Amino acid sequence: MARALPSDAESRLYTVVDMRARLSPPLPSAYFGNAGVRTSVSAKVGDVLASPITFGAQRLRMATGQGDEYAPLKKRLPSSLVNPGNILTATKTGAGPSRQASTASAASSGAAAAAPNKVPPPPRKGRLLTGAMIGLTIAGGAYLSTTDEATLCGWIFKSTELVNPLFALLDAEFAHRLAVTAAAHGFVPKEKRPDPPVLGLEVWGRNFTNPIGLAAGFDKNADAVEGLLGLGFGFVEVGSVTPQPQEGNPKPRIFRLKEHGAVINRCGFNSEGIVVVAKRLGAQHGKRKMEETSSYPSSTSNVKQGGKAGPGILGVNLGKNKTSEDAAADYVQGVHSLSQYADYLVINISSPNTPGLRDLQGRKQLRELVKKVHDARDEMQWAEDGPPPLLVKIAPDLSKEDLEDIAAVALSSKLDGLIISNTTIARPPPAETHPLAQEAGGLSGKPLFDSSTRVLKEMYILTGGTIPLIGCGGVTSGKDAYKKIRSGATLVQLYTALAYGGPALIPRIKAELAECLERDGFKSVQQAVGADCKPKKA
Repeated sequence: MARALPSDAESRLYTVVDMRARLSPPLPSAYFGNAGVRTSVSAKVGDVLASPITFGAQRLRMATGQGDEYAPLKKRLPSSLVNPGNILTATKTGAGPSRQASTASAASSGAAAAAPNKVPPPPRKGRLLTGAMIGLTIAGGAYLSTTDEATLCGWIFKSTELVNPLFALLDAEFAHRLAVTAAAHGFVPKEKRPDPPVLGLEVWGRNFTNPIGLAAGFDKNADAVEGLLGLGFGFVEVGSVTPQPQEGNPKPRIFRLKEHGAVINRCGFNSEGIVVVAKRLGAQHGKRKMEETSSYPSSTSNVKQGGKAGPGILGVNLGKNKTSEDAAADYVQGVHSLSQYADYLVINISSPNTPGLRDLQGRKQLRELVKKVHDARDEMQWAEDGPPPLLVKIAPDLSKEDLEDIAAVALSSKLDGLIISNTTIARPPPAETHPLAQEAGGLSGKPLFDSSTRVLKEMYILTGGTIPLIGCGGVTSGKDAYKKIRSGATLVQLYTALAYGGPALIPRIKAELAECLERDGFKSVQQAVGADCKPKKA
């Protein structure tokens, strides 16, 4: 005979529905008692049972009547629903002590919610300060909205002078990696002001908006080409890139000589290798091609606008692996893999940190090396703009005879240019007195300026000004760049000065250089090239 539910079951039994439709095998109707109760309760909680989470909430309780008369039902239900975390527990009919305590607690909570703590108003000074800050923000935004782009761009570059000293507090190599990462992710200012027209020039059939470039060694693995070109450089040179990845020399290997604006490094061609760099340059090259197709109309000019990585020119500096026994094969592999992405290629045979590398600067060794690299480049298929120019980077620590040999090979092998110079193993004054001067490695920065400029001038005279030269070493200002140009450089590179001066240095150098050219009556950079090497008019 079916049992009847307690008289107040409907008010407490939120979970009773037709269990016969939900359990397998179905429960007999005896467990559900009165049919009217079953129907009315089922209509109220039918949807609740569909969710085990809702079914286990505090407000869902299973009435057990007297003793444990609903034990058969609970045995039929899954244990996770019958007693999920002791939430579903047996309760006696009526309002027992636990129910009264719950009711009292709820009433107390309701009273507390109904009478929240009164928050005192902010003090008058605080309101005035807040209002002033809001007013200044609105006024500043309104002023910036009326400021021309050139002025705003100048402010942004100027503001980097506040941040750059913080890099000096970091380890030199860590600061270097941080700077490259910042440029790679666009956390550097972008130059939107046009370069002075007097700085524009054409070299190797390509237009350079200005002759100031970033030397190899800063972006060794082509991580930040776009960001670095965006700083306002006329060209950027990546590398040196070796065929196989290599860690370079043990750390520490970079030392600052802050008092002299110099750096000693013995990195030793640390490189991620040709494969990684080729993938990065390939992606940038593809992006550039798409932009050209969609943005630029076809031109009939023989002078190429911009380069393969963007509006600036991209050079790729090639190195050899430390353990390689065939240097020429390493450079040839670099040509085959990377020349299609480069606006010019550089054979680096002058780093002092790779054993035996500088031996390749001898007349015989250099002639054989240049021939093999030339042949590798020329045997490739090229479009209408032809193969990239081939340059050689030499050291400043060369004798007069060494320079004559290199000049002879450059002319006979029809090299497209020379970079003068790499770091020096000497310690020119005043760096010679610095405590870190005895560290092994190549020195760059201000102390290198005089010796590298002297070699540059000698090479310009030896080649008769027939080969474009890139002056590199100790450039820290527009006046320094102008001195390089007057000594025979068609283009100028810097590196160490950027580490000390930051992005704000670049527009300052270009402005100073333009002033120097205009002051001396030169209408272009090309007119000033080699001015100090030519016989003075009577």
